[in-house]
Amino acid sequence: MRASVLMLSIAGLVIAMNGATHAAVQYPLNLTLDAQIKSGVTTITSKVAIRVDREMLGTYRTRVTDALQHGGYANFLNALRPTPAIGSIATQQASVDIHYTREEPDGAGTRLILVADRPLLLLSKDPAKVKAGLELTTVDLRFDGKGGVTGQMAGAARVRPAPDGTVLLDTIEEELIQLKGSVGKP
Repeated sequence: MRASVLMLSIAGLVIAMNGATHAAVQYPLNLTLDAQIKSGVTTITSKVAIRVDREMLGTYRTRVTDALQHGGYANFLNALRPTPAIGSIATQQASVDIHYTREEPDGAGTRLILVADRPLLLLSKDPAKVKAGLELTTVDLRFDGKGGVTGQMAGAARVRPAPDGTVLLDTIEEELIQLKGSVGKP
């Protein structure tokens, strides 16, 4: 009897701890963020709409991160693209499907990494600057726990494995696009 009470108590603690680590991001998530990029004396501002219907299933996340860790970027792409789309990243001119999410605690807030299956935009008009293999869009968002959202987006990117086996931004086409906004406000 005491063993089963102890097991139930541990299970309740694990459930409570897991719920606490994901409390900052509520799904479905709909954001309209201010986007800004600076190049020399030029500043471009626009809006980016991000919709995430749900978190990526753990089995899919394991499959794509294992492909990256053990088979490299090309295998990551081959594992990522057939997974179900779980949201989108859109500008006024284009939209890409999100296939990868990873949420983790970040101080008093939460960090959310998103990867779409193809590039959203290429800012460079110089073909010599456009690097081969930049086949993804990545977004790194930070939720401050008070409704504020900041982050960065790479409109054309490549990823590499992190030491812990997760996904890290590796190569980008130009400068990162700065994102800013809040949850629940367009």
